[in-house]
Amino acid sequence: MSSRAIDTLVLTAAPASGHLTRDIVDAARDALSGPEGVWLARGEAWEMRIDRGERSLDDIRGAVEKALGSASIDVNAVSAPLSSRRKRLVCADMESTIIREELIDEMAEMVGCRAEITAITDAAMRGEIDFEGALVRRVALFKGLAAERLDDILRRATLMPGATTLLRTMAASGARCALVSGGFTRFAEPIAQRLGFDTVVANELVIENGKLTGEVRHPIVGPDGKAQALTRLAAAHGLDLSETIAVGDGANDLVMLRTAGLGVAFRAKPILAAAARSSPSGAVVTHGDLTALLYLQGIPSTAHAS
Repeated sequence: MSSRAIDTLVLTAAPASGHLTRDIVDAARDALSGPEGVWLARGEAWEMRIDRGERSLDDIRGAVEKALGSASIDVNAVSAPLSSRRKRLVCADMESTIIREELIDEMAEMVGCRAEITAITDAAMRGEIDFEGALVRRVALFKGLAAERLDDILRRATLMPGATTLLRTMAASGARCALVSGGFTRFAEPIAQRLGFDTVVANELVIENGKLTGEVRHPIVGPDGKAQALTRLAAAHGLDLSETIAVGDGANDLVMLRTAGLGVAFRAKPILAAAARSSPSGAVVTHGDLTALLYLQGIPSTAHAS
């Protein structure tokens, strides 16, 4: 692997929003006295090589954000070895990342304890309570729920915008794709099959006589387990960690994102967004959809698989 790194400013906006204009691009260039740059998708994604000198990537991002003001633009400054900007392994969280919903909350609705479950989920995603303990507490509330009712929840799950394009484009380039979830295999495996993920890492609900026992099999996939899965998969495919990208939205994704060559906080809780922003290998996507992960790798819309 080449050790030479390239630093790139990447601006992205929501598809078809019209927010990424020539004026926005010019303001970003002026803030850094940078070169012309290139459009990755007209009106949606643009990038420019940067010479940061003594400045940190965070300083560069901050200077551009100041110049753009309140524009609905995601501003990221990414650094990667020249030979591994385009990643060969993607590890994605499932709930509120690949799909819109938090499915454990949908399960809670079925058993009439949504408020209690949601409070525990939100506290865990914010990093206020231990993920493993929180999962055990939540699953215990589902004791006696008929397993077949989970199929109704799965049918209502909706894909996050850009998910299909992200997975198909990564797969078409030869990358491996893993769904790495703190949720449950009962949901993750069908969703992974639908999108073409190669691997699923998730938690398994214990089911006996067609009903949930209120238990989850160990080991539980939590924050460390997600990072370990990424490391294990990279090693299995002979990849350096710089060749990996991870995406998630909650505190339980933090270690995985820090482990990856590029860790993307996607429409994320504040604790994860702040951590990604402060990391030299982190990026934050708030306005764009999941195709922003392709633009962060320099992959133009003309190379996207639909």
